[in-house]
Amino acid sequence: MGTALPSGSVKAGKMPEGEKMRQCKQEEEQQQKEEEREGLIEFYSSYQELFQFFCSNTTIHGAIRLVCSKKNKMKTAFWSVLFFLTFGLMYWQFGILYREYFSYPVNLNLNLNSDRLTFPAVTLCTLNPYRYSAIRKQLDKLDQITQQTLLDLYDYNMSLPQRDWSSSSAQRRSSRSLLHHVQRHPLRRQKRDNLVNLPENSPSVDKNDWKIGFVLCNENNDCFHQAYSSGVDAVREWYSFHYINILAQVPDAKDLDESDFENFIYACRFNEATCDKANYTHFHHPLYGNCYTFNDNSSSLWTSSLPGINNGLSLVVRTEQNDFIPLLSTVTGARVMVHDQNEPAFMDDGGFNVRPGIETSISMRKEMTVRLGGSYSDCTEDGSDVPVQNLYSSRYTEQVCIRSCFQLNMVERCGCAYYFYPLPDGAEYCDYTKHKAWGYCYYKLLAEFKADVLGCFHKCRKPCKMTEYQLSAGYSRWPSAVSEDWVFYMLSQQNKYNITSKRNGVAKVNIFFEEWNYKTNGESPAFTVVTLLSQLGNQWSLWFGSSVLSVMELAELVLDFIAITFILAFRWFRSRQKLPPPGPPPNSQDNAAFQDEAPALSAPHRFTVEAVVTTLPSYNSLEPRGPSRDGEVGHE
Repeated sequence: MGTALPSGSVKAGKMPEGEKMRQCKQEEEQQQKEEEREGLIEFYSSYQELFQFFCSNTTIHGAIRLVCSKKNKMKTAFWSVLFFLTFGLMYWQFGILYREYFSYPVNLNLNLNSDRLTFPAVTLCTLNPYRYSAIRKQLDKLDQITQQTLLDLYDYNMSLPQRDWSSSSAQRRSSRSLLHHVQRHPLRRQKRDNLVNLPENSPSVDKNDWKIGFVLCNENNDCFHQAYSSGVDAVREWYSFHYINILAQVPDAKDLDESDFENFIYACRFNEATCDKANYTHFHHPLYGNCYTFNDNSSSLWTSSLPGINNGLSLVVRTEQNDFIPLLSTVTGARVMVHDQNEPAFMDDGGFNVRPGIETSISMRKEMTVRLGGSYSDCTEDGSDVPVQNLYSSRYTEQVCIRSCFQLNMVERCGCAYYFYPLPDGAEYCDYTKHKAWGYCYYKLLAEFKADVLGCFHKCRKPCKMTEYQLSAGYSRWPSAVSEDWVFYMLSQQNKYNITSKRNGVAKVNIFFEEWNYKTNGESPAFTVVTLLSQLGNQWSLWFGSSVLSVMELAELVLDFIAITFILAFRWFRSRQKLPPPGPPPNSQDNAAFQDEAPALSAPHRFTVEAVVTTLPSYNSLEPRGPSRDGEVGHE
């Protein structure tokens, strides 16, 4: 028995009822197993399902309270506010810890070491510049000009020593040139700012109401008055300005190297042993005269065997002024400075004066400082990363860098170098016979330097390792009243020194280590990565009572949230693509129908419909085995 369709053919098949039921049951079981089977990667279908699973299974304290009280909305809201407030407080503490970590704090470590110490370098200067033979005539002429200037300004007739004023024609030309340049930079008086409008002969203007200074002009005749409140300072600075120009005119600096060690150092002893020429070096300072540095030879440095005054350096020096320049220095004595080897002696910064007729005992304590570099401080290891060229033949120090910075700016701005500092390559020292306006440029640049307009104090950084010596001095009269006769007699016999002023003629200096212990100030990181992790763990445990694995659960929640967001966005995008396109315009409907019918007329399709017909059981036995003719109908 079959059903015939007009447009196709139907095939009738037979399947037992039990077999069909069994097949359906197997398919249901297979589908159930596939649903129960857990995949390698699964994602939740919604944010609510993700949050529900996290709060029910996490080890973070308090999270389960967010989902276990669904029927009590007030309790759920309370725990939600408390939970997120706790999170906020914890991350606020985290921010404080991270800020402290990235500020790179350090701990100061103080160590006391005890060992035999290498004796430092000691520089001793005469404190008065010397009248070198190479510039003696010019200095004598400058003294004459100064004498006349003081007479005009203050009615003071400065007494000058009797000298031989006869000179050659070349020296006379040099004297006239000096006079010309001194007249271009005269020493003048100027009324104070509040008395500028008053006439000079006004009775209300007193001599004390004047400022004294000297005039400096550039090549465009733009001048300014370098004034000083003290007349002594003004005269010394004006004289020093011309003195530097005279020194700069000497073609060879060796002409100023007139060491007179025996007439300055009467006695030298270290560790009870006498010093010799191999233990000192000599150099000339423009203002402090002849200077001698002891223990500066790195090949044979002194070592203190014991602390105390008898195991250090002991010097007897001459302090009597003879043939010096009184207008440059108004004090008498000597100047001493203690510094490390391979460091220049900046007598203006670290030196102090030794009084004549006094025994000065200087005790030292060594102190080393080691700083952390990198992110912890802006110190430098050797100055190679500092944008300033080192002009000194020594290792890097902050003062070396600052002076080099000023000298380089001096050469760049003024076209010449300042005489007090080393000479850069290709430059020459300032001299108003060659550089007429260098004084104007120098004092303008000096004002910018002190105001840090040049940036030298920011460019020059502290060294990461440095050695300093803490000094303390004691004074006593030397020689005593009862012993001065034989002491001076022995000095005059040994050194052939004709004593003219016993009390102001000599001084004694003792320099020694107070103790063998020396202090080392070191730095160590106060907040390391281990410390940071420990502090973060403490905060996490304080607020949530959980561990590192709890942090991983929170990270997993964040990753799942991001994954679900991408999946939902992808589904929404696919659903937008499956929407039916908008219908064609009304005008094109007839043409489209016509185009669809044309191929149907030219090439008819053949299709087959299969139908499965289940016959009644009573008829199965009557039908013959094999295919049935009524079960298949063909139509073309």
